[in-house]
Amino acid sequence: MYSIEDEHGMIDEKAVKDSLDRILSYLGEDGEFSVHFVSDDEIQALNRDYRGKDEPTDILTFRILDGEEFPAFPGEEKELGDMFISMDAMGRNAEAFSVASEEELFRLLVHGILHLEGYDHETNDFQSEPMLIRQEEIVRNLYHR
Repeated sequence: MYSIEDEHGMIDEKAVKDSLDRILSYLGEDGEFSVHFVSDDEIQALNRDYRGKDEPTDILTFRILDGEEFPAFPGEEKELGDMFISMDAMGRNAEAFSVASEEELFRLLVHGILHLEGYDHETNDFQSEPMLIRQEEIVRNLYHR
């Protein structure tokens, strides 16, 4: 279960829901999370306040750890956390990587879900980082079919 927050009317909500459903089905994920679509200014403030980096970024995730300390109640989905996507950065990424905006948004959704599942990466090296390799595998298998 997920919720979508788009206060600025930046997205096609149906397309995002379709993408999320495909990604979650592929990964077999069933936790609860929210996706917030924000501007560069909004994500820069979050990045500054929570990561000490006073610059915009394309995506931030805030993971809630389910485990012994925070177990899900019986019959309830585990809480995964929150994802924030800068639509401004998404557009720049699409241009820089020469891909359609829809593909880059799909990639960012995959990226965020992988972070919420516990994956992480130290660099942005798509050739050696296991998380980014997994991300591109998912994009190839789901978006390009």
